[in-house]
Amino acid sequence: MIEFIYHTDFKLENEEIYKNWISRALHLYNAELGEITYHFYDDDALLKINVEHLNHDTYTDIISFDYTVGNVISGDICISVDRVADNAHSFQVSFDNELARVMSHGVLHFLGYKDKTEKEKEIMRKNEELFINTLINN
Repeated sequence: MIEFIYHTDFKLENEEIYKNWISRALHLYNAELGEITYHFYDDDALLKINVEHLNHDTYTDIISFDYTVGNVISGDICISVDRVADNAHSFQVSFDNELARVMSHGVLHFLGYKDKTEKEKEIMRKNEELFINTLINN
């Protein structure tokens, strides 16, 4: 099950497209969908979560809480739509493209991908592109 919870004015235009996309992409990794909940926040609300849960006093685009057990992918993905918009502008991509990157990023963490080292970041980016292509090519 994939659920979307909005803690700000933002709302996905067609949730079913995103649900189907994530489900299809998980099949590429031979993973089973458990329960993934996307939470959409503004910068200040996600900063508060970042401070409270991770002791990081910085703005971020995404925080993921992984509840995956074995091959059943589950967790909460918290996204700042403000950061997504700023990053889209900075990287000169559309808001939708950047949102897809961030949404896939959280799921990739649940699949075991990391992004602390340069090599891990490179692998993460390649997998984000694979995920995004799954959305675009359907």
